[in-house]
Formats: sequence, structure tokens, C-alpha cells
Amino acid sequence: MRIGQVIYGALIATAAASGLAGLAAAQEYPTKPIRLIVPFPPGGVADIWARRFGQELHKAWGQQVVIDNRPGAGTTLAANIVSKATSDGYTIYITNIGHSMSAGLYRKLPYDVLADFAPITVVGDVTSVLAANLGLPASSAKELIAYAKAKPGQINFASAGNGTASHLYGEYMKLLAHIDMVHVPYKGTAPALTDLLAGRVSLIIEPMPSILPHIKAGKLKALGVTTAKRASAAPEIPSIAESGVPGFDVSTWYGILAPAQTRRPIIKKLHSELVRSVQSREMKERFAAEGAEPVGNTPEQFSAIIKADVERWSKVIQKTGIVIN
Repeated sequence: MRIGQVIYGALIATAAASGLAGLAAAQEYPTKPIRLIVPFPPGGVADIWARRFGQELHKAWGQQVVIDNRPGAGTTLAANIVSKATSDGYTIYITNIGHSMSAGLYRKLPYDVLADFAPITVVGDVTSVLAANLGLPASSAKELIAYAKAKPGQINFASAGNGTASHLYGEYMKLLAHIDMVHVPYKGTAPALTDLLAGRVSLIIEPMPSILPHIKAGKLKALGVTTAKRASAAPEIPSIAESGVPGFDVSTWYGILAPAQTRRPIIKKLHSELVRSVQSREMKERFAAEGAEPVGNTPEQFSAIIKADVERWSKVIQKTGIVIN
């Protein structure tokens, strides 16, 4: 037997042994607590859902899921931590459409939005609501646009931070409605809502789960939903598109990813359990009450969504001239 054949055979045997070891590790997974990183402070949709799905994984596997809130820099601080984490399934990441938006917002990121992550599944898709404090003299998107045009630069809108989805949605509305409003960034949804409720800012565009309770309690006014069609959870709220901004149609996905190179069997195991949870009757009922739609798609479908959103929002960002250094 030639030396080359011996070496080739040894390589094949090593690869096979490595593959079997990886499969065994995936079958045993998890054997220790899992860290679920959230790029926002406590109180927002991502944080609420992270705790919800963390509890489901704990019930299924008996291992603690530690919620690690790492807010800041429009989700990029947390994303960078995940991109550099060990690819063993013990660090996972819940994020939203802001992950895709960051590719066009920042001149240079310390990671690649597409290449450095392994998408697992979109857990839910959420309609957002344009909401105003009770003192704003507008009760619809149409009235808001007229008021903003009469007082350019005198209305402000809050967001969960520079580069977040709530920021980009506000800028996108300004672009399509041809109005001038001042952006006021906060470090997360909770502090932004606190100031909105207190009347210190005029508006916000935020996912329905975090904003609808305040609207139902009569503490905020709903001016419109962000999807082209009205939301089933609040059909009385007209869409922004039907209220004077044709073409405005956005929603926010929330999905779970792992670092790139995470073993495929581990991704499959996480995917299977998360989808089972998403499709449970209890979770569907909770999502419906919040104005969210459960998804549970495949890693490949999730990857395609991220890629399409990178292309779409990069174009919007270029038109609005937003750049975050």
C-alpha cells in the first residue's frame, strides 16, 4: 500500500471519528446552562419572548436558560458577542429585523451579518403601531401628517435607540410622507415608553405587544399600524398606508440565531424544540392576544429573510442618509 493511500485512509478515519463525536455531543446536548443573549434591556418584546422561550427550553431539557441582556449600539454590541462566541450551542441569540438593518447603517461592523451567524428560526412576526401621547393634537396618521407639515421640525418621535427598527420605521415614514420630525433615541423600549406616557416625547412606532396594553388602557393614542392590512388583534386601528402614506408596509420579525459553525445536529435540535413551542396552542393564543404571528420557519428560510432585508433596508438607509459610525 502506498504512503498516500495510508494517509488518505487515516484522514477518512479521523473525519469519521470526528463526525461521530460531533453527533454524540449533539445527542447529549445540552449538558449545562444555555446563555440566551438579548440585544435590548428588560421590558421589550425581545426580552419578554426570550424569557418565554427560555422557560420552554428549560422545561424540555431540564437545563437553565440564562437571559443575558446586552443593550446598546442598535443590537450590534450583542451581535458582536454572539459572533465571537464558541460555536457549541451554549450561546444563542434572539434579535429582530434590526440585525439586518445594521448592515446598511454602519460603515464598518466587527462581524458579518450573514456569514457569522447560523439562523435557527423566526419565532414570530409582529405588527408595529404608531402611537402618540394623549396631548398630541392628532388622532390618526392623516391628521399627524397634516400637523407635521404645518409645524416642520416641531414634532419628535422616540425610538429604542439609534439604528433600531423603531428608529428606521420613523425615518421611513418621514421619507414616504414628506414630513420633518426630530428623532429622540433611548436605550431601549421601556425608557422610551416612560417618556412617551409622560408627554415628554410625541410619538413612537413600536411592536404591538409592548404598546397595545397602554393603548387599551387609554394612556396612549393609536394612530395607525405599520402593515398594509389592519391587525387582527386590533382591527379598529387603521393602517398607516390607508391613512395617507401609501406603500408603507413593514413588520418586525423576531428570530433566534447561533454563532456560525455551530454543529448542524445542534441547530436541528434547537430548531425542533423552538418550533414545537411556537406551534403549541398556548403560545399561539399568547401571540394572537399580543398582535403577533407565530412563524417557526426553517433555518434556510430565515437566512433568506435576513438576506432580503439587508438589501431592502440598505436602500432605504441610503435614501434617508442615515449613517451611524
